Amino acid sequence: MGKGERLRKDSQFANVRTQGRAWACEFVVLKAVPNGLGWNRYGFVTSKRLGNAVVRNRLKRLFREIVRSIPTESGWDMVYIARNGAKTANYQQLGAAVTRLLRRAQILADVSEAKRVGRIQE
Repeated sequence: MGKGERLRKDSQFANVRTQGRAWACEFVVLKAVPNGLGWNRYGFVTSKRLGNAVVRNRLKRLFREIVRSIPTESGWDMVYIARNGAKTANYQQLGAAVTRLLRRAQILADVSEAKRVGRIQE
């Protein structure tokens, strides 16, 4: 995930927090707002309540890989906030939770359309 695909500034996170909508499940909260760009930008939040740096960085790596592998509509700023249940969840559980949230938020891309434009390899 390149620098252009990340939310890096506090003001960017604050914009998503104040202007965006939220969807939640037992493992993660998704906050999203349209960004007017031709690509998505992502931010990941893991608080110190979740555990030490090893646990927090593991969760961020898992979420980055999950987000990279799921096709989404373009033009969104998304912040994923890990919940306490995410500590014990495995990759498949987190992936299913993120997919459910993206579907509820209507950000999940149509897989057949994504294959047609070359965003997904068969």
